Amino acid sequence: MTDRSGKFAGDDPFQIIRDWMDEAVQTEPNDPNAIAIATVDRDGLPNVRMVLLKDVEDDAFVFYTNYESAKAAELDHAGKAAFVMHWKSLRRQVRVRGIVTREDGAQADDYYKSRSLKSRLGAWASKQSQPLSSRGALMAEVAKVTAAKGLNPDRPPFWGGYRIRPVEIEFWADGAARLHDRFRWSRTEPHGPWTITRLSP
Repeated sequence: MTDRSGKFAGDDPFQIIRDWMDEAVQTEPNDPNAIAIATVDRDGLPNVRMVLLKDVEDDAFVFYTNYESAKAAELDHAGKAAFVMHWKSLRRQVRVRGIVTREDGAQADDYYKSRSLKSRLGAWASKQSQPLSSRGALMAEVAKVTAAKGLNPDRPPFWGGYRIRPVEIEFWADGAARLHDRFRWSRTEPHGPWTITRLSP
């Protein structure tokens, strides 16, 4: 496809995202891998929150969370999600929509082990999205877990990853006079071939 600027080099959207994230590491003051992930509950009411994208695979995106959280319940029920990445310093964003499955195996174990000890113990202690009487109660639970789990805790059975296989990826780059560049990669099913379309700003 010839109607693309250098910012959208190549026909692999996952590599473009990796390249943009590499640039963002140099310019964003905090969390260049932050995404706002959107889900819907059983009544169709939308929810959105920030999480950290941990892996850009060859055909999917992976992040981690508590499986007993509100977001996990919504992801498991709907089996679909969307997210946006926005880099203010680069004036770029990526929007993704796709199919969701759990990553609950060795990859999740490896990522859990790579986290700091405090983060690993915190995953055990936090009953994410549930009511909490006080911060003191949370810290007491952390102390209890620390005493019980020691310095090398296993990954909690209620904590792991989610993989989003996209059926749509849209790239947006700021343009002069609000004449932005927008390109959409779309396919009818995960693993299918991409159709690339330039969109009006």
